[in-house]
Amino acid sequence: MTDALRALSPLDGRYAEVTAPLTGFFSEFAFLRDRVRVELDFLAALSKAGIFRPLNDSESAQLGSIISNFSNADAESILEYERQTRHDVKAIEYFIQSKLQDTSLKDFLPWIHFGLTSEDTNSLGQAIALNESRNRVIIPILDNLIYALSASATCSRSVPMLARTHGQFAVPTTLGKEFAVYIARLKKTRDDISAFRFEAKLTGAVGNFNALQAAVPQVDWISFSSDFVSSFGLEPNLLTTQILPYDNWVLYFDLVRLTNSILLDFAQDIWRYISDGYLKQAVIAGEVGSSTMPQKVNPIDFENAEGNLGVANSLFAHYAQKLTVSRLQRDLSDSTVRRTFGSALGHSLVAWTSFQRGLKRIAPDEEKLKAELNAHWEVVSEGAQTILRATGKSNAYETLKAQTRGRALTEADYKAWCTSIDVDDTTRAQLQSLSPETYIGLAVELTDLVVKKLE
Repeated sequence: MTDALRALSPLDGRYAEVTAPLTGFFSEFAFLRDRVRVELDFLAALSKAGIFRPLNDSESAQLGSIISNFSNADAESILEYERQTRHDVKAIEYFIQSKLQDTSLKDFLPWIHFGLTSEDTNSLGQAIALNESRNRVIIPILDNLIYALSASATCSRSVPMLARTHGQFAVPTTLGKEFAVYIARLKKTRDDISAFRFEAKLTGAVGNFNALQAAVPQVDWISFSSDFVSSFGLEPNLLTTQILPYDNWVLYFDLVRLTNSILLDFAQDIWRYISDGYLKQAVIAGEVGSSTMPQKVNPIDFENAEGNLGVANSLFAHYAQKLTVSRLQRDLSDSTVRRTFGSALGHSLVAWTSFQRGLKRIAPDEEKLKAELNAHWEVVSEGAQTILRATGKSNAYETLKAQTRGRALTEADYKAWCTSIDVDDTTRAQLQSLSPETYIGLAVELTDLVVKKLE
């Protein structure tokens, strides 16, 4: 707790428990560990390709144990090397040398980081983190949120409410259908995120395999590179400069940013529903809504989500602007930006968690919704004028416009109009059957359609 209290970022302090799952992928420790993994796997791949002697089973296990047993002390050792070299990847090379120099693998030392550039190691390490965090953290939490929304939509699938267009009362909908729209949007981005393939490179100092081809020309380095990158479940990019073009990673971040924008839209709608009294919030014993107004129950979870979504999307927008541009072969300004990936995803995670917590505390105020519906019978005028059009009345819209524009109709007003209008009995019965509570179209069926796709 002391460390959390002194953390500079709320992600490592106030929200540390929520963001903890991401530290295994985007912390400094994780970045060091993943790059050691890349370098050791590269050694094993060189051996397997016959470029130097094969590894025996014991030696393969020894390489594997360096990764599986990677410790804080190992990370500190690398950082000590970096303080001397002021080069993070060279420090990793020296660390691996120290691990192997007193073993049967001492003859492998010249092959550590053989023919590579730092960005081969870095891009692979970060692509591994993006890929594995997506699979093990991002998708599961996003799924939990979507299923929580689905449960809310199902419970309120047939709860009628006035819709609003341009902020004005519009034809009725159901609360569940409004939720279902967001579920459908989120499901699309979730599926795109899940199917995304992350690129990485292993192409050398300027992208041409220069050193590798010069030293060992008999090897098909293009195939070697493709196979090695693919072994991590990543997509090889063979046409690079010194750095991987980050267009691919930006596309992934844009998908997360779109997901956040959808949730930002939803959070603001729910905030308004709470403000208008459409949704009630659970009162939790011991909680305080205001330091001075004891009656308040604030929508803090949705407000917290909104704030964190905005911070995350600001970083994602910067990635799209910054990482797609590089001076010639590369400059180091991309490196420090890439170290913030965990921050952008961390703020997203905080927002998604807050949103889900907020959903558990809201419920429709059906009495309020019903009272508001019955105070505005003018909202069925859309249905009434469409029924009249179907009978061939060309002035149907104008007739209803004269009756309703800028006016609130009561049930008595609407029924009186139905009685006075010159139509046949069948049409009159259709008009009289309309009411704000029942004029919801196929809202229930559409909600069920979306929810069923999640099953």
